[in-house]
Amino acid sequence: MAQNIIASATGRRKTAVARVSLVSGEGKCTINRRAAEEYVTDEASRIYMLQPLKIAGVEAKYDVVAFAKGGGSTGQAGAVRHGIARALCEADASLRAALKAAGCLTRDSRMKERKKPGLRGARRRFQFSKR
Repeated sequence: MAQNIIASATGRRKTAVARVSLVSGEGKCTINRRAAEEYVTDEASRIYMLQPLKIAGVEAKYDVVAFAKGGGSTGQAGAVRHGIARALCEADASLRAALKAAGCLTRDSRMKERKKPGLRGARRRFQFSKR
């Protein structure tokens, strides 16, 4: 990769981790060497993922190059969003207040709750039988 990387950061969501790099360009987004439209098929997840660029007003200034692993498509989209926001702060510190107010810099800590012993799932119990 002979691109001039402006900033790079790591984003996390659920069990997904994304390494995100901002490269000077015209607004293209690639995830795992595939176009974002091809990789994240859900429109809502794609809009959510690119939200930090829209808030900062730099959609056409940077290209996003991300490598995501772990979790599912929604978790990876959230991880890329977190990584983009952190990379934008690294590139331009004046954007931090706007991104923080929008909640882009906060890592979404919601995880799947573990299964407990003696239960069917995390909280679901087996059916009670009196007799």
